[in-house]
Amino acid sequence: MSTVAWFNCFGGIAGDMALGSLIDAGADVDEVRQMCEHLPVGGWSLDAEPVLRGGIAATHAKVTCERTTVVRTATHITGLIEQARLPDRARDRALKTFTMLAEVEGRLHGRPPAQVHFHEVGALDSIIDIVGTCAALEILGIDEVRSGPVSNGMGSIRAAHGILPNPPPAVVRLLEGAPTVGLDIPLELTTPTGAALLAATVTEWGPMPAMTISTSGFGAGSRELEGRPNVTQVVVGTAEETLVTGQPILLFEVNVDDATGEALAHTMAQLLAAGANDAWITPILMKKGRPAHTVSALADPAAAKRIAEVMTAETGSLGIRAQRYERWPAAREQDSVHVEGHAIRVKVTAGRTKIEYEDAARVARQLDLPLREVIGLAETAWRAGRTGPHPL
Repeated sequence: MSTVAWFNCFGGIAGDMALGSLIDAGADVDEVRQMCEHLPVGGWSLDAEPVLRGGIAATHAKVTCERTTVVRTATHITGLIEQARLPDRARDRALKTFTMLAEVEGRLHGRPPAQVHFHEVGALDSIIDIVGTCAALEILGIDEVRSGPVSNGMGSIRAAHGILPNPPPAVVRLLEGAPTVGLDIPLELTTPTGAALLAATVTEWGPMPAMTISTSGFGAGSRELEGRPNVTQVVVGTAEETLVTGQPILLFEVNVDDATGEALAHTMAQLLAAGANDAWITPILMKKGRPAHTVSALADPAAAKRIAEVMTAETGSLGIRAQRYERWPAAREQDSVHVEGHAIRVKVTAGRTKIEYEDAARVARQLDLPLREVIGLAETAWRAGRTGPHPL
């Protein structure tokens, strides 16, 4: 059974908010402080202050540091973490957090990640926030980290590089693939530190998972927000093993009664090209006996916007519908064989082996052979290249 921490980022998330929520949920601040003291750097202190934010009792993790003009590189910071005698899982989570930050900042500023200079994130208080959060996860025995949608503000903010859009570019990049919510609040609700901690540790996004709750806590931001508690919530519990969660998937559908077969085939091809996992057409009978078709497509949530746009544009429909499902895809691997010098991809699972149709059709045309013969030659070639049992 695994212990899960689920972050509810309805008010955004920052490094101090993540750390504060875990301390509020029961991570001993003295133990967190002792782990952070293994870092070969001084001049800081960590305190946990009980506060109220929007009427909610929360913990503010306050890191106080000596003023310094030191600007640390990614290599410098990872070196500090590697030198610290941290538990393996806490060390790995902290290193991954800074690695992801370095990669994102490197892409944004056009330089290798190792040479990225951190300003706000490289400040000592942010280093303590990140390492302290990873230490708190370890103290609570967290095996999995999950999170709900992440709230962001709007407008612009001032940073070391000048005026930046809100949410900052680094936050947007770090949250790629994560569910996010924009709020009409002209403040930075989610910081690069908070986004990096989520990006590095979260294994699943979505609503609170099935669990037996053991504790929870609120981590406070440094200011009050009008009409909204400036806090991040964490819920800790034991995952329910009886409920197996699959990968989230969306089913998009639209009914059309005025499309030709050629238009439907083109729509299906465009949906697949846009990133749909699968697409198909089903004949139906609509009201007044009108023959029609349902256009369906399965897609990952990250591709939802694009799939919806393509389905609407290609069918000319006034609206489409979608449902959330879960899927359990079988583990698979890609292999390849050669038939008469032509490469053909092979998809291998535990139960079967499937020759890629497009490759086999291409080779059949090039060799002027029947498709079934090329598929048979490819299967024979794959068998010959295997040792031991195989699905065929």
